[in-house]
Amino acid sequence: MSLRLSPAFQRLPQSERVSQGLNGDLYFSNVLPEDTREDYICYARFNHTQTIQQKQPISVKVISVDELNDTIAANLSDTEFYGAKSHRERPPTFLTPEGNASRKEELRGNVLSLECIAEGLPTPIIYWIKEDGTLSINRTFYRNFKKTLQIVQVTEADSGNYQCIAKNALGAIHHTISVTVKAAPYWIIAPQNLVLSPGEDGTLICRANGNPKPRISWLLNGVPIEIAPDDPSRKIDGDTIIFSNVQERSSAVYQCNASNEYGYLLANAFVNVLAEPPRILTSADTLYQVIANRPALLDCAFFGSPLPTIEWFKGAKGSALREDIYVLHENGTLEIPVAQKDSTGTYTCVARNKLGMAKNDIHLEIKDPTRIIKQPEYAVVQRGSTVSFECIVKHDHTLIPTVMWLKDHRELPSDGRFTVDKDRLVVADVNDDDGGTYTCVANTTLDNVSASAVLSVVDVPNPPFDLELTDQLDRSVQLSWTPGDDNNSPITKFIIEYEDAMHEPGLWHHQTEVPGAQTTAQLKLSPYVNYSFRVMAVNSLGRSLPSEASEQYLTKAAEPDKNPTAVEGLGSEPDNLVITWKPLNGFESNGPGLQYKVSWRQKDGDDEWTSMVVADVSKYIVSGTPTFVPYLIKVQALNDAGFAPEPAVVLGHSGEDLPMVAPGNVHVNVVNSTLAEVHWDPVPLKSIRGHLQGYRIYYWKAQSSSTRNRRHIEKKILTFQGSKTHGMLPGLEPFSHYTLNVRVVNGKGEGPASPDRVFNTPEGVPSAPSSLKIVNPTLDSLTLEWEPPSHPNGVLTEYTLKYQPINSTHELGPLVDLKIPANKTRWTLKNLNFSTRYKFYFYAQTAAGSGNQITEEAITTVDEAMASRQVDIATQGWFIGLMCAVALLILILLIVCFIRRNKGGKYPVKEKEDAHADPEIQPMKEDDGTFGEYSDAEDHKPLKKGSRTPSDRTVKKEDSDDSLVDYGEGVNGQFNEDGSFIGQYSGKKEKEPAEGNESSEAPSPVNAMNSFV
Repeated sequence: MSLRLSPAFQRLPQSERVSQGLNGDLYFSNVLPEDTREDYICYARFNHTQTIQQKQPISVKVISVDELNDTIAANLSDTEFYGAKSHRERPPTFLTPEGNASRKEELRGNVLSLECIAEGLPTPIIYWIKEDGTLSINRTFYRNFKKTLQIVQVTEADSGNYQCIAKNALGAIHHTISVTVKAAPYWIIAPQNLVLSPGEDGTLICRANGNPKPRISWLLNGVPIEIAPDDPSRKIDGDTIIFSNVQERSSAVYQCNASNEYGYLLANAFVNVLAEPPRILTSADTLYQVIANRPALLDCAFFGSPLPTIEWFKGAKGSALREDIYVLHENGTLEIPVAQKDSTGTYTCVARNKLGMAKNDIHLEIKDPTRIIKQPEYAVVQRGSTVSFECIVKHDHTLIPTVMWLKDHRELPSDGRFTVDKDRLVVADVNDDDGGTYTCVANTTLDNVSASAVLSVVDVPNPPFDLELTDQLDRSVQLSWTPGDDNNSPITKFIIEYEDAMHEPGLWHHQTEVPGAQTTAQLKLSPYVNYSFRVMAVNSLGRSLPSEASEQYLTKAAEPDKNPTAVEGLGSEPDNLVITWKPLNGFESNGPGLQYKVSWRQKDGDDEWTSMVVADVSKYIVSGTPTFVPYLIKVQALNDAGFAPEPAVVLGHSGEDLPMVAPGNVHVNVVNSTLAEVHWDPVPLKSIRGHLQGYRIYYWKAQSSSTRNRRHIEKKILTFQGSKTHGMLPGLEPFSHYTLNVRVVNGKGEGPASPDRVFNTPEGVPSAPSSLKIVNPTLDSLTLEWEPPSHPNGVLTEYTLKYQPINSTHELGPLVDLKIPANKTRWTLKNLNFSTRYKFYFYAQTAAGSGNQITEEAITTVDEAMASRQVDIATQGWFIGLMCAVALLILILLIVCFIRRNKGGKYPVKEKEDAHADPEIQPMKEDDGTFGEYSDAEDHKPLKKGSRTPSDRTVKKEDSDDSLVDYGEGVNGQFNEDGSFIGQYSGKKEKEPAEGNESSEAPSPVNAMNSFV
C-alpha cells in the first residue's frame, strides 16, 4: 500500500515528520502550511492478482493560529486564545501504538517488524532498546527514519520486551512492546536409515522442537504404530524406538511425525536387517596426489552386515595405523592431518566382520605446494605512465602450472597496452580506467594460489568550474564553485586568487585558501577594485590548472582605510627636514585622486601644525629649519571620497651638523704592559648637534727617528658606542711610548680632537732569542751563537743557558745552569765529554721576568784513537764468546723467572724491590714503565742523569697544568724562583727518533760503558 499525490501520481515523500505506517495509514508528527492539499490518494496493490485498488482523494487543510483564534473568538475569553508559542512547541505523544504497552507475536524465521510513530514539535526522534538484552547487530535494521525496527530470521532468543522512546527538546515518552516468538516444528535429530544384522541392537531417534512443543507420533509402513503388528524386538520410548536382538522379519519403513498448531514435520527411516560379508566399494589401486602440509583423505567405502571393522596398514609388512597419528573416520576414510613427503607410499584398507574379510590397496604421492615467491605490489602511478606487476611462481617439478592475470576478478581487457610475459604484467600509458585490483593466479591440477595488488591511477585534480558570486556587498562577496575530479588523490585545499583589472590587469594575487572539503568562501574585498576570481585545487601531487575566471565585480570607492607606513623625518642638511613615507599602492587607495596631507611642528615649541597636501609621492622637504631640532610629523592619506583615519604621530629631527666641542679631562690609567684604560668627560648634548653615535679614540706608538723617516705613523682607532665615558685599549706593546686623543661622533661625523695625552707601557718578558746555532764542535767544547729577541719588551738583563748530556740509551745527564751577560751573542762551553750529545735550553730575561726558551742539540767530536780501540775489541773472538755466554745466561734466567712467576712465586730481584721500594718513585710510574728516557717526539723536559724523579722543587705532572709542555722550538719551560729549570725528561720508547744516536761509529761495548760514566 502506498500514498500518492495526484494528478501526476507522485509518491508522497517520507521524512521524520511524515510517515506511512505498516498498516498503510498516513501520520503527520506535526503539520505545516505546505501540507494543505486536496489530493492525498491511497493505492492498495495486490501482487497475486496484479490489481490496484484506489481510495477517494482525501483533503487536508492546515489552519494557522490566527485563523483558529478568529474562528473561536466569539466563544472563548481573551485568556483562552491560542498563543503561537503553545502550538509551535509541545512534548511527544504516540500516534501508534496506543497506550503504554502492547504485545506482538511472530513465527520463528520470519521478519519481526515493530513500529512507533509519535507527534510533537519539534519533531520527535525515535530510539529503540531491548530491556533484557542487546539488539543483534547483524540481524537488526531500522526503517522509516527509525520509526520501524526490523529483526530478520527471528529466533526464540529474540522474545522479550522492546521499548521505543520518542524524544524532543520538551520531553520524552516510551512504549513497551512484549514480543513472543512462536515456532513451527523443526528438527533437532531426524531419524536416519538403519542397517542391522540378525541379533544386533539399534535405535531410531526422532527429536524436534517448536513453540508450543511439538507432539511426536510413529507410523510403520504407513500405519500408525499402535495398530501395526507387534514385534518383540521393538520398544517405543517417546521420540525413540529401541531395537533389541533383531531378526530379518524386523525390516520395515518407519515414519516420524512432529506437529503443533503452526505446522508439522514428517521423515522416513528404513530399517534393514541383513547378513552380508564385507565388500570394499572403492576401486582397487586408486592413486591419490596431495600437496604437502595439507590433509590427505584416503577413501575406503565398504558395505557389510554386521557392520565391518576397518583397519589401515602402510607398506607390505606395516602394523595397523594408530589413531594418535592418523584419523580413522566411521565411513572407512583414513585421514592424514598434515601430509609430509614421508607420507608417500601404499596404504592397505582391511574390512572384517564375522562373515569374512576384504582388503584394497591405495597409493599416495605427496607434491610440493605451489607458491608465489614474488608477489605483485601495491602501486600508485600518475596518469600516462607505465606500471609493472611481478608474479614469480615456484612449483613441484612434476606439475605444470598455468599463470593468468585478472583485473577486478575478470579477464584483462583486450588492449595492446597490456603485455604479459613469463613473470610480469606491464600496463603502458595508464589511464583512469586501468585503476583496480590485479590478481595473479597460478593453477596446477592439485592446487592454486593467487596474489593481488591494487593499482591507483592518480593525477593532479581537474580544475574547479561553475564559479558563482553571490551575496555581493561593498566589502565582501561569497564565491562558490564545483570541484573537478580529484583523480584518486583527495583534494586537500583550494587556492583562491584575484585579479584587479583596474589597477593591475593580467596580474593574479593570492586571496585566501580553504580546506578541501569546502566549496564556498566568504571573501573580504577592498573598495574601488574591479575583481575577478579563479580557483585552483591542490592534492598530494600538486595543484590543478586555474579555473575559468569568475564574472567581474567592481566595488564602490571609499576613503582610504590606512595611512602610509615607514614615516620618517631626517634632515639631509643642517637646515632642512626630509619627511619620507611608503606610499599606498593602487589596491590600497580605495578610490581615485590619491594624495597625502603632510603635517609637522617643533616638538618643544608652541607652534601650530603646518600642513601641505602633496600628490601621490613619497617625500617632502621642509627647508629653513634650525639644526637638529625634534619635530612631530604625521602623514595622512586622502582621496576623492575623503580622508583616512587620523595618522600616528612620529618623532623626527632636522639635519645634523658636526659636533662643536671635544671631550674634556682625558686621562689614561696604564693597567699592565699591554692594557690601558682611558677616561673622559662627556660632551654636552647641545654641542653634539646630532644623534650621539659614541666616542672614538685615536692612539699610536711613538717611532724612533730612523723608523719615522721610513714610514708614516700608523694610528689605531677604537670606537665606543653610546654615551660611555671610559674604555680599554688592549694589545699594546710593552715598554713603549703612546699618544692618544678622543673625539665625539654623531650622524654627521666626528667632532674636534681632545688634546693629545701621552703614556708609557711598562717592561714585559722578552720573546725567545731569534736564533741559536752551535758551531766549531771539538772533542771537549762547543760554541753557541745567537741573535737577541726580536721583541725584547724591555731592557735585557741577562741570558740563561741550561744544558745536559744524553747517552746512547736516551737517558739524561745532570743539568748545568749558566748565566750569560746581556751584551753577549757568542759563548764557548769547555771541558765537555767527547762524542757526547748535549741538549741546550736558552732564553733571555728582563726585569719583568724570563722569556720563552729556544732549544738546540749538538755532539762533540770523536777521539780517533779511542774509536780504533773500540773497533779492535769488538772484533776479538774472546769478546764475542763472552757476549754469547752472557746472552745464554740471561736467557736461562728469563726462563726460570717465567716458570716461577707462572707458579705464583716471586723471583729474588722482585722480592728485593718490594722490600726496598723507594716511596718517591712509586707515584711517578708511567703507564709505559719508562723513566728518565729521551725522545724527540715527546715532552722534552730535562732530568738529572740516573734519577727516576725530578730534582728538588719539581712540580709533579698531576700538579702542573701550565708549564710542562712539549719540548721543542719556541716552547716555554717552567722555572723555580731562582731560575733553575723544573721538568721531567721522558718519552715512550716506541716513538724514539732515529737520530737518538747520531755517531757514525759502529756500536761497541766501550760506547755502552761510556754511557754510564
